[in-house]
Amino acid sequence: MPATNKYILAIDLGTSGPKVALFSVQGDLIGSEFEGTEVILLPEGGAEQSPNDWWNAIEKASKRLLAKGLVPNDDIVAIASTAQWSGTVPVDRDGNAIGNAVNWMDARGARYIHKLFDGPFKVEGYSLPKLLKWIRITGGAPGNAGKDPLAHILYLKDLHPDLYQRTYKFLEPIDYIGLRFTGKFAASFNSIILHWVTDNRRIEKVTYNDELVRLSGLDRAKLPDIEPANTNLGNLRPEIARDWGLREDVQVLMGSGDVQSAAVGSGAVREFEPHLYIGTSGWLTCHVPFKKTDLFHNIAALPSAIPGRYLLTNEQETAGGCLQYLKNNIFFPQDELSVGEGPANVYNLFNQMAERIPAGSDQLIFTPWLYGERAPVDDHLVRGGFHNLSLGMTRAHMVRAVFEGVAYNARWLLSAVEKFIGRRVGSINFVGGGAKSNLWCQIQADVLNRPIRQMKDPIEANVRGAALLASASLGYLRYDEIGLHVPVADTYDPNPDHRKIYDELFAEFVAIYQNNRKIYARLNRPR
Repeated sequence: MPATNKYILAIDLGTSGPKVALFSVQGDLIGSEFEGTEVILLPEGGAEQSPNDWWNAIEKASKRLLAKGLVPNDDIVAIASTAQWSGTVPVDRDGNAIGNAVNWMDARGARYIHKLFDGPFKVEGYSLPKLLKWIRITGGAPGNAGKDPLAHILYLKDLHPDLYQRTYKFLEPIDYIGLRFTGKFAASFNSIILHWVTDNRRIEKVTYNDELVRLSGLDRAKLPDIEPANTNLGNLRPEIARDWGLREDVQVLMGSGDVQSAAVGSGAVREFEPHLYIGTSGWLTCHVPFKKTDLFHNIAALPSAIPGRYLLTNEQETAGGCLQYLKNNIFFPQDELSVGEGPANVYNLFNQMAERIPAGSDQLIFTPWLYGERAPVDDHLVRGGFHNLSLGMTRAHMVRAVFEGVAYNARWLLSAVEKFIGRRVGSINFVGGGAKSNLWCQIQADVLNRPIRQMKDPIEANVRGAALLASASLGYLRYDEIGLHVPVADTYDPNPDHRKIYDELFAEFVAIYQNNRKIYARLNRPR
C-alpha cells in the first residue's frame, strides 16, 4: 500500500496522563503533546483514576497537537492507542463510565484471589489443583497481590454491589478508549489476558473459557467480546471527527496495553530480543516462540500485540515512579516546609547530582518497592526504603541510590527472565522516560553487565509501538520489519571497574528482601 504522506494519530494513556503523537506510517515521529491526570490513592492499597479526566486530557492534547498544523489533517488515516494495562473501567450501556477506574496499582482485591485459590496442597498461596487448571488454560493465574482486573471486579461485586449491577461492561483502559472513539464494546486477545478467564492455548484464536468464568465468579455478560489486537474497530465517530477536524473515514485500530506496545516501539521484535522499559513502572521482556509460565517469579508468556506471537510478560511495580516520589515527597513536597515549586529541570539536576557520587553510592542501597512488587516476586506487602544511610551522606547519594536500586531490581528480574528463556541475553534495548538519562543508561549497563542500547526518542516507545502496529495492521509495513524503523541513539557498554561493587551490592539488595519480607508482611497486613 502506498505510504506517501500518510500519518497516524497515536495515543498512549499512561498513569500520569495521555501522550498524543503524530507518526508517519513508516514510524517517523512528527510531534507530540502531553496532558497530565491524577492518581487517587486510597486506604488499604486503593488506587483509582477518573475515566472522564482521561478523555478530557486526550481531547486537550489531541486538539493542541492538531492545531500546530504539522501535517494536513486530511492525511491522517488512522488513530491508534495504547494504555496502562491491568485496569478496570465500569461502563453503562451508553458507554458512560459509572465511577472511577480501578488502577493497575490497586490491591484491594487480594483477599478475593486468596479465597478463590484456597484449598489443599498450597504452592505460593495457591491450591495446586486449581493453579494447574488455570496455568494449563491461560498460561498464568491471577496475582496474589490482587492487582489484576479479576480481583478488581470481585472487589466491586462484593463491596459496591449497586455499581456492579449497573455496570454493562467492565473494560480495560485501552478498550475504554476504543469505545469512546467508535462506540464499540470490545477487547483484544492481549488486553483481556489479566482477567484470567481466556483460553490462550491457540494463539490465533483466544476465547473465553466457560469453566474459568464460572469458577472465578465473574458474569460473562459483563465482559466484552474479544478480537485480535490488529482488528479495525471501525470509523471514528462523526461528532469527534468534526470536532477535531479529521476525516470521518479515519480508521480506529483496536490497540494494545503498554507492555505489548512498548515491546514493539522498542524495536525488539525478534524472538528472545529483550527490551527494558522504565516509566512509572518498569519491565524487562522479549518475544518468545512458546507458551510457558514461571509462577515463582510471576512471569508468563502471553499473547503479544503481533498476531501469532507470545510475549514474555512481567512488571516491576515502581521504577521511574521512585524518582517522581523523591521529587514530590522528599525534595519538593507541598507542605508547611515548602519553599515553592521545584525547578522545571529537576530530573536533569538529579543526573548532575548523581554523577558526583561514586558507583555504589558509598554502599547506600535503595529498595524500589514503594507500592509492593509484582516481579520477580509477587508481594504486595513489601515496601521500599534507603538502607545503610549515614550522617555523611547527602541528597545526591539518595538520588544515585534510587537510580541504582531500580537497576538492581532489573538485574534481579533479568536472572529470572534468562532462566525462563534458557539463554543469556545480549544487548538490551532501553526505552521509557528512564532511558532519556545517559547516566541511568550507564548504570543499567554496569549493574546488569549487558550492553544497553538507548533507543532514539525513548519516551515515545509506547506511542510509537501503537503507531507501528497500526501501520502494519493497515498494510503499510510488515510486522517483521518494524525493528528497522526504530533507530538506536547510543550504546553503553558495562564498565569493568564497577563490576565488583555492583555484584556486592546486588547480593545485599536481594538479601534485604529475603531477610525482611516477614517484617513487611506484619507491618502492612490488612487491619
